[in-house]
Amino acid sequence: MQILLVEPQYYTRYPPLPLLRLGSYHEAEGDNVELVYGTELPTKKPDKIYITSLFTYAWKPVHDCVGFFSKKYSNKIIEVGGIYASLLEDRVKELGVSVHTGRKKEVEGFLPKYELLKSRWNGWDTSILFSSRGCVNSCRFCAVPRLEPVFECFRTIKGLIEAKHPKIILWDNNFLASKYKNEILEELIEFDKEVDFNQGLDAAFIDERTVNILKQLKIKLFRLAYDSPKSRASVLNAIEIFKANEISGRKILVYTLYNYNDSPEIFFDRVKELLTAGVVVYPMRYEPAGALKKNNHVGKNWNTDQLELLARARRVIGFGGAFPPYEGLVNKLSRARNFDEAFSLRPARRKRPA
Repeated sequence: MQILLVEPQYYTRYPPLPLLRLGSYHEAEGDNVELVYGTELPTKKPDKIYITSLFTYAWKPVHDCVGFFSKKYSNKIIEVGGIYASLLEDRVKELGVSVHTGRKKEVEGFLPKYELLKSRWNGWDTSILFSSRGCVNSCRFCAVPRLEPVFECFRTIKGLIEAKHPKIILWDNNFLASKYKNEILEELIEFDKEVDFNQGLDAAFIDERTVNILKQLKIKLFRLAYDSPKSRASVLNAIEIFKANEISGRKILVYTLYNYNDSPEIFFDRVKELLTAGVVVYPMRYEPAGALKKNNHVGKNWNTDQLELLARARRVIGFGGAFPPYEGLVNKLSRARNFDEAFSLRPARRKRPA
């Protein structure tokens, strides 16, 4: 068979892992595989077309691809999968194509076919993988329980890493909850490559032993999540353990959820406390699963002016959307009496006439 893999032209920092695994799977079956981007035509007529999808608000590029390839070939040979297709299955089915929801377990043991990457991902040098799927937490704001309702741990990651890649990214939703975490960590130490736990580590599982093992890895940034005030004790405890083990606060990034059930003042207090603790704060704006437009939801305790105020502050006094614990920023928030004062920007000074 001639297999066509299609990555729609939406914004993403990472190549399409599911498609690369499908590429290896079909190659093992004796099929020919080609990867294209957007509405780029393949070199050969396909017998089967897989179109992946990302977040629900990035739906239009997916529909564009479905429309283009349905017209060029037949919608009967098209299968759409990924996050958008899994969360809004009926909406995709209306396009007249086959829809795959959730994971394709039959491809998970395959090393992704990184050789398929070209132009858009020229020079990609990082192996992406999961050592577990799902999460032990059932956070109501999160789509993971719908996408991966069962927490499943894998015993090894050997065979999932490209030898020539100097970097490894783990996309686990809750790596430290895995019963095989110590075995996986030992394997990562043996690989001796740069490691990124991209989705963050669950602060509730951070202890001295775990940090001592993590320190043996080549990790540039330790990521934690602070999703609600209920997480406060575990997050602050994890930060204390990291810093007691000589890990700089500048190497600790805390994803801090806002615009959900919190309020601007609660968010302000959390950010101020984290910056005072010397760590980097990355505000994460809540958007409901299934949202068709990005940054459109306004939480019940927020308003559009407050959300825009924070967005401007991230652009102007932040760095890459994050708030580093710079002395000036820490002092600004320490002196602020409320959210508006903390994240307001000074008006530009008028130049005096010559």
